[in-house]
Amino acid sequence: MAEIMTLGEIMLRLSPKGHRRFVQAGEFDIVYGGGEANVAMALSNFGMDAGFISKIPSHEIGQAAVNELRKYGVSTSAIVRGGARLGIYFLEMGAAQRPAKVVYDRAGSAFALADPAEFCWNKILASTKWLHFSGITPALGENAKQISFDACKAARDKGIIVSCDLNYRKNLWSLEEAGCVMKELMPYVDVLIANQEQVKSLFGMQAVSAEIKETEVDYSGCQSLCAQLRETWPQLQKIVLSLRGSVSGDDNYFGACYDDGAGFYHAKNYLIHMVDRVGSGDAFSAGIIYAIMNEFPAQEAIEFAVASGVLKHSIEGDVSVEGVEEVKALAGGDGSGKVQR
Repeated sequence: MAEIMTLGEIMLRLSPKGHRRFVQAGEFDIVYGGGEANVAMALSNFGMDAGFISKIPSHEIGQAAVNELRKYGVSTSAIVRGGARLGIYFLEMGAAQRPAKVVYDRAGSAFALADPAEFCWNKILASTKWLHFSGITPALGENAKQISFDACKAARDKGIIVSCDLNYRKNLWSLEEAGCVMKELMPYVDVLIANQEQVKSLFGMQAVSAEIKETEVDYSGCQSLCAQLRETWPQLQKIVLSLRGSVSGDDNYFGACYDDGAGFYHAKNYLIHMVDRVGSGDAFSAGIIYAIMNEFPAQEAIEFAVASGVLKHSIEGDVSVEGVEEVKALAGGDGSGKVQR
């Protein structure tokens, strides 16, 4: 299989052209993506040995999704083939003061209905060093929830590092159910990726807000939150909290802080003009996984992760396609956007 495996669902994304609204659309642009698949593709693009675990239909639409993964060098040997449909989501781009909007059409997808017995974890994780999943995966139904637990338990038994992006999607499950399930999964997590709002909503942990409104931020709230998380789940090795401040549907502030168990760090904050926000959190996750696996010093690790997330905002589609040197250049301060000749 691969050194890094991600677990989740890849979907067909349909978007109206440009900034048209759904009700104006006469045609849709097509791309493939989904949280954990995006992480695998970004890591593979960084030169890492990444694979994807899922169930995808055997028909042509499913094959197109598999082909997309393979295009970026992602191992697809852990994908179970079968089921009737690939999940779909519709994305309407935001602009100015109008936010982006997502409509899901993924109920009854091949992965959501997959039988947990279809996944042989001893084989899938035989050569794996890192397993990544997000809160989206167990939200897809009882089968997906069981698959998530099975994967995490198998990884723990094998001494594999487990990272979790806490991603909460209100269109998939209730806050109460999400909190209950994610609390049960947290003892298996070594590296937690989240934001303050998610931690507060799902775990009830309070902290002074550190939302970015300008380039200067009081990070004491983040530090307090990290301490509460460690007290509740002492097995956590790393805690990464992304920070976002919204100026408009086109412009955001973006940054992050990082508790690596030995110290607390934060990256510089960026004011970004967005081309496509979807997948930026996945690029951020890929960035921190890459940095940790390559033993970056803590400050360099969080700078690399944030720069990876920032660059994704400039790329259309779900998948981050920037290279390591591009990310390092931005993390090092080269953010002018000047033409390179």
